[in-house]
Amino acid sequence: MSEIFVIEEYAVALLLIATLVGIVARRSRMPYTVGLVIVGAALAILYQPFHIEVEPELILGIFVPPLIFEAAFHLPIKELRRNITSILALAIVGVLLTTFLVGGIVHLGSGMDITSAIVFGSIIAATDPVAVIALFGSLGVPKRLQVLLEGESLLNDGTAIVVFNIAVTAAVTGSFDLREGIGEFIFSAGMGLGIGLVLGLVASFIISKVDDYLIETAITFVLAYGAFILAEMIHVSGVLAVVAAGLVNGNIGPRGMSSTTRIVVYNFWDFMSFLANSFVFLMIGLVVDLPLLVDNWRATLWGILAALLSRLIVIYGLFPRSKTLPFRWKHILFWGGLRGAISLALVLGLTTKIGREVSGQLQAMVFGLVVFTLLVQGTSMNWLVKRTGIIHRREERDEYDLRRARASTTRAAYDHLKKIHKEGMISKHVWDIITKTVESYSDELTKSLQEILKQHPNVEAEELDSAWREFLQYQRLALAELLADRGITEDVFNQLSSRIDNQLASSEIAWDSAEKMDRNLWQLGARRTDLRSDSD
Repeated sequence: MSEIFVIEEYAVALLLIATLVGIVARRSRMPYTVGLVIVGAALAILYQPFHIEVEPELILGIFVPPLIFEAAFHLPIKELRRNITSILALAIVGVLLTTFLVGGIVHLGSGMDITSAIVFGSIIAATDPVAVIALFGSLGVPKRLQVLLEGESLLNDGTAIVVFNIAVTAAVTGSFDLREGIGEFIFSAGMGLGIGLVLGLVASFIISKVDDYLIETAITFVLAYGAFILAEMIHVSGVLAVVAAGLVNGNIGPRGMSSTTRIVVYNFWDFMSFLANSFVFLMIGLVVDLPLLVDNWRATLWGILAALLSRLIVIYGLFPRSKTLPFRWKHILFWGGLRGAISLALVLGLTTKIGREVSGQLQAMVFGLVVFTLLVQGTSMNWLVKRTGIIHRREERDEYDLRRARASTTRAAYDHLKKIHKEGMISKHVWDIITKTVESYSDELTKSLQEILKQHPNVEAEELDSAWREFLQYQRLALAELLADRGITEDVFNQLSSRIDNQLASSEIAWDSAEKMDRNLWQLGARRTDLRSDSD
């Protein structure tokens, strides 16, 4: 039989298995990705033909770009900007700390030579965007916490690959130039982001000039893979190029899309993400070599311990007393440091770069860590989220969210019809008929929202608290922009930002009167003169 048909058979069989696992996982409330790994491992053990050899280029070049692009495409740039300091700390400082902490612990504990231990640290330094995004997207964690997790996982993936290449070069040559390493890191990361930024802007511009949902969807597809391929061709970070392209295109591109195009594009990338996730996590289970794990069990245990300790130090050490990062969130960030496809792809490509014996041991350690994070941390994450109490879902809150979503979408659709009516796309006769019906329906939805707020004061309090926190966070962002534009001095910025941070860190925000806000937040009466003199 032709090789292409064999590949087709395997692909269809794996997709069918993934679909069945998805149905079972939904009914049993098991994380979908965890179910795929378990089934993949079982197939590899029980049915030898399913034990396959996976090339690292297959994961990095075929499956990772759509996963990263889809995640970046749906990440609001405004939310990313608000949390950029924390995300960059985790994605850059966190990756470097993890690399050396893990390397040191593995070297001291297992006796592995320091260069190989550092290579292992660089392989598992980044939380995997495939694993983290697939898992937390379904848990319903707070929006800002989810942005932190997604932003970290997207950016630290690219930085970890750059650090890995530097570490492997140092291990092979036996020497390391710090200045050259830093220069290579900055060049690879910066050029990758730059390529993605430019291509994302170009694609968004073309989309704004085209009105064909098939062509526009194709443009996003070409952008995702094109950014990766172009960056890799000039030996810079292809992953960071895809991240930048996805962020730009996801936040600018939809403005030039019609409603139909947006629906098609979102659905297309949801399906691409499902396909890539299905194949990746099934393959993680299929490539796990149990005899290799047994032969290297001691080093594997040290690898798992090192990964957990380094993650603990990074999360609680980088943010010791952060007022904007609740302490309970740190538990989620710590335990959410899953590893997956990226680590797997990097270690599979080591065989041709370093000795087979060393690469075999590193493969066992990475396989063991990936399986541990997915099966132990992945399955217990839902429990931890509930245990920490960061989600307080109640029936009345769910009902309120449902009614609010209906009211919001109705208003958005009404505004769209109003716009195209003004453009002459809908006759006045039809518009008058639709207006009466839609406005009546919208009024009913608004009344139903008011009713549930009156019946459940706790829901109203939560909504007010959320709104005022959004208000304070925007003020914090506006202050930072004023400082950047030199509209205020650094002293003024520090005074006002610290007051906002104190309010954000408090369990209750004084929102019910202007006097309370003035006293608790700004205290303008006592400090107006000082602030004016500081500004001068």
